[in-house]
Amino acid sequence: MAIVHYHFLFPVDKMKFGATYEEYLRAEQDKFLGQCSHVEYKRLKKVLKKCRVGRSLQADGTNGDEQQEGSDESSNICECNSCTLCDEMFFTELNKEASEIAGCFRSRVQRLLHLHVPSGLQRCIWRFRQCFIDDQQIMVQEGRMLLNYVTMNAIAIRKILKKYDKIHGSVSGRDFKSKMQTEHIELLQSPWLIELGAFHLNCDDSDADEPGAGGFFKNGFFKNFSCDLSGAQPLLTMTISETLKYEYSLTCPICLDTLFNPYALSCGHLFCKSCACGAASVYIFQGVKSAPPEAKCPVCRAVGVFGRALHMTELELLLKRRDKDYFAQRLREERSVMVKQAKEYWDSQAMLSMGI
Repeated sequence: MAIVHYHFLFPVDKMKFGATYEEYLRAEQDKFLGQCSHVEYKRLKKVLKKCRVGRSLQADGTNGDEQQEGSDESSNICECNSCTLCDEMFFTELNKEASEIAGCFRSRVQRLLHLHVPSGLQRCIWRFRQCFIDDQQIMVQEGRMLLNYVTMNAIAIRKILKKYDKIHGSVSGRDFKSKMQTEHIELLQSPWLIELGAFHLNCDDSDADEPGAGGFFKNGFFKNFSCDLSGAQPLLTMTISETLKYEYSLTCPICLDTLFNPYALSCGHLFCKSCACGAASVYIFQGVKSAPPEAKCPVCRAVGVFGRALHMTELELLLKRRDKDYFAQRLREERSVMVKQAKEYWDSQAMLSMGI
């Protein structure tokens, strides 16, 4: 996944982020996400405050009787040089929380998209339900909450790590962000976030031919999402506020064309299915997940990222709707290559079985 940019200025009536975050958590208690994990922002800030006090005391040369009197309290304050308490508290806890948030976000978005693009018997049940219940609006509301969920927690993690480095004069927080990317728990680099953006655009498109449908969202929420395939670099854009925007490149880094039949490797990078299979030296009909464990991502060179590759179904549906001619052309090309590869494969298998 190529993230062009996102910035984190969050002006909410000049309210500090801590107060904004607490207000958000209170509002979410009675909603769908009440049982999901969240960053313990307030508690971690208290730990940093203790650390700042401890450092100030050491800088002022506090010792002797004063230090003895405060020994019970200072036992909970990290030492200036090693900062053992903060290291253990922050990076262990933040890693756990980020993993849980990423897992919750993934499972909820996966469930939502499974309902949006059903198959088989579920598709028939879905069509029948549409006659009685406006599931579309309910799904869009949940998608909006999931977007707020991942955004607020991502901002909380980044702000607390920035504060950590400021207090300790270190780069440990910055290094931890790199570690999150390596462990595939960086929230804003989750391919499920792109799928969620594509989902909202697909909902907008699906309502476009139905007069009166989705009017509330069309006049406000849907305008925050856009997909531009006409420029030099195709982009999917999600605008969360006046100063918070995500832009994702929809160009395959191998063929340098607009993504077709897109797959996201577990490292987050997006490729056409045929390009990903070619990079892993497997046939298209075998699939991306059939790649050997030692196969590396062509962009970041991470190992073992093909086995948990994600087929981006919502993004594929979006690209198909936005440029039907391009989609049809690429589909013909891929099928032609698949037939050729299948013939080569079975010819080689026949020769092996005959001992040639």
